[in-house]
Amino acid sequence: MMNSPKILAIIPARGGSKGVPRKNIKLLVGKPLIAWTIEEAKKSKYISKLILSSEDDEIINVAKEYDCEVPFKRPIELAQDNTPGIDTILHAIEQCPGYDYIILLQPTSPLRTSEDIDDFISYFINQNVNACVSVCEPSKSPYWMYQLGTSNNLIPLLKENASISRRQDLPKAYALNGALYIANIEWIKQTKNFVTDETVAYVMPVNRSYDIDTIDDFQICEYLLEKRFSHE
Repeated sequence: MMNSPKILAIIPARGGSKGVPRKNIKLLVGKPLIAWTIEEAKKSKYISKLILSSEDDEIINVAKEYDCEVPFKRPIELAQDNTPGIDTILHAIEQCPGYDYIILLQPTSPLRTSEDIDDFISYFINQNVNACVSVCEPSKSPYWMYQLGTSNNLIPLLKENASISRRQDLPKAYALNGALYIANIEWIKQTKNFVTDETVAYVMPVNRSYDIDTIDDFQICEYLLEKRFSHE
C-alpha cells in the first residue's frame, strides 16, 4: 500500500449489553465473542495499532489475554445506553494521537475475517475518499416493506414498491452490516459521523455480515462458525 498510512483500529466493548447479557465475553464456539475480532484484526497487514475501549474490568482482562492493547479505561460516562457511539471513537482518537485513519471493528461481527478487513482497507485507500463503511444486501427488500396506518392498512414504505410485483425487478438495496467502518481522522473529528453523503460503500457477502444483537443472532453465528471449521 502506497505511503503506509498509520491506521488505528478500535474495538469498542462496554459491559452493559442488554439483548445478550455480557455478550462481548460470552463464549462463542469455545472463545469469548470479542476474541474473534481481536484475532482477525491482529492478522491484518495494514492495521498499525489495535486497541480496546471498555469501562469493564472483566472485558479488559479478556482482551489482554488475547494480546489486545488497552491503553486506557473508558470513562463510565462514555459507556451508558444512551452514549453516542461516535463519542467513544473521538475519545479513543484523543487518547491515541498520531494516526491517519481510524477503523472501527465492532466485536458483534464475529464472522468478519482478516481478509475482509484488509480488502476493505485497501479498497478505501484506493478510492481516495474520507470514509467507507461495509454493507450487504438485506434479506428483505425495503421495496416490499410497509408501515401500518391507523386501521392497520398497509402503507408502502417506499412509493416505488406499489408497482413492483416480481423480486427480480426490485432495485438493488444495501444495508449497513456493522462489520467495518473507516475514516480519515481529521475528517471524522469535524463530521462526527462515519456516514455522510461523502461516504462510500464496501459490499460484503451476507454470510459474513451477521451482527449479534439477540440470542438468536448468537446461535446463528455459532452454527455458521462451526460449519466454517468443519469444511477446513
